[in-house]
Amino acid sequence: MLIRDETANDIPAISRVVTEALKLLPQATGTEADIVETLRTQGALALSLVAEEEGLVIGYLAASAARIGEQHGWGLIGPLAVLPSRHRQGIGSALMSEALRRLRTDSRGAALVGDPTYYARFGFRAFPGLKVAGCPPEVVQALPFDSTEPRGELIHHPAFGLGQQA
Repeated sequence: MLIRDETANDIPAISRVVTEALKLLPQATGTEADIVETLRTQGALALSLVAEEEGLVIGYLAASAARIGEQHGWGLIGPLAVLPSRHRQGIGSALMSEALRRLRTDSRGAALVGDPTYYARFGFRAFPGLKVAGCPPEVVQALPFDSTEPRGELIHHPAFGLGQQA
């Protein structure tokens, strides 16, 4: 398996992987591939990584700029998607490890909204006062790369449709 930056030829496969993987989640809206496309066309993807095996895209991870309260410099992970037929094979972990390695070079930390059990393995955790309107606090998580304690609203790119801007 190879983890690499996306190319223009990957875009249809990325949409398929994101759509297939995320439709299994109860909170999925069906717009996740559109969010990625909007981030891409607006030049807002800090990272756009694919997992490739035998020439096929089997996983995807996006990261975009975010802020927490007034703290700029956070990398927002999402979506992270792996083809359902390839779950539990370490593909998501490989994508996340590479994303965190790259984000450490120029970010204050990484943040996301997701399953606390899954993301704890990478060091993500909920913090008192870290929030996203309408989300249970335990799913709003961060991984600071220094001693910063994130406090405030996790502000996403407008592509996520949350009405606020990083």
